[in-house]
Amino acid sequence: MTDKTQAAFSPDEAYGRELVARTAFEKEAVWLPLLAVHHWNAGEMAIRGKTFTDCVIEGPAVMAVMTGTTFDGCAMGTTSDMNNLLYKPQGQKLAGVVGVADCKFVRCRFVQVGFTGSDELLEDLRGVQSLSQTEPQA
Repeated sequence: MTDKTQAAFSPDEAYGRELVARTAFEKEAVWLPLLAVHHWNAGEMAIRGKTFTDCVIEGPAVMAVMTGTTFDGCAMGTTSDMNNLLYKPQGQKLAGVVGVADCKFVRCRFVQVGFTGSDELLEDLRGVQSLSQTEPQA
């Protein structure tokens, strides 16, 4: 007879729990929608307290940049105008975005990711170079 006092996790659920528990990502591709869904499934409505170093952060997604999140030497996307990647909130709350708080992005490259947040954040991001401005085009 099998002991049924503890339910086994599926491989997908175990993977999701491992992703949520991780605090550091280095030299890997991170699919932002997948990371967000696993956090939501764990009851966390924002990705919080993680460091991404030399990663490719992939969308499609709009990242709501929250308190404590920093970008150091990142390529924010492929565009000649950083404004193309920025979205200004129109109300008091945001829906349909990936919240990121207290995270560090170091030398990351963002692909198909837009950004939203406070007016101050959007102004700061306007000063960041996009990928097409930092790398020569072929």
